[in-house]
Amino acid sequence: MPEFTPRQNAVLEQALRLLVEGGEKALTTSGLARAANCSKESLYKWFGDREGLLSAMIAHQAAKVRTHERSGERLTADLLREHLELFARDLLEVLAGDVSLALNRLSIGQSGPGGSKLGKLLLEHGRRQIDRRAMALIDQGKRAGLLRFENADAAYHTLYGLIVSDLHVRMLLGEPGLRDNARQAERAVDAFLTLHGTQKQSADAPRVSAGR
Repeated sequence: MPEFTPRQNAVLEQALRLLVEGGEKALTTSGLARAANCSKESLYKWFGDREGLLSAMIAHQAAKVRTHERSGERLTADLLREHLELFARDLLEVLAGDVSLALNRLSIGQSGPGGSKLGKLLLEHGRRQIDRRAMALIDQGKRAGLLRFENADAAYHTLYGLIVSDLHVRMLLGEPGLRDNARQAERAVDAFLTLHGTQKQSADAPRVSAGR
């Protein structure tokens, strides 16, 4: 996952705003330079061509889904639940946001027999980056003796399905998002830990409030 400076992050937020408000046609180098109060030369230096800018926008958006991995952290049952619920809440909020919906609708609109270039960017710089961080967390949970599973990929996709279900498809079709993402996150994590938690991480363990 690339690291962007605060200034670059601000520019990427402007690029995402232009995309949401005006569609792909509004996302021009000149328009972004004006909106972000920077030069076109800076945009080319930071992000390269249009594909590079789109990749950076998607990576910036994906980085909003956190797992709070900390180097050397001793993972406990309470911390695992807290990290999983943080991931679930962030994932729901990002998927329900105008930016994610606009990017996905644009990708679907561009799809053809060979697929969509934007769709490939969304998979490579968005979904797969989110998947990688979440799978690292559940692998850490297994190493700590808090989770049990034979296949990390299958366990992660169970978690993802419990969190998202068909919500994203329904939102892409125009339905409003959930009123309470936190409650959906809690239910999904409870179900995941019932399926994959070990004895020390049982569904009957006392709950702690997951802070943001």
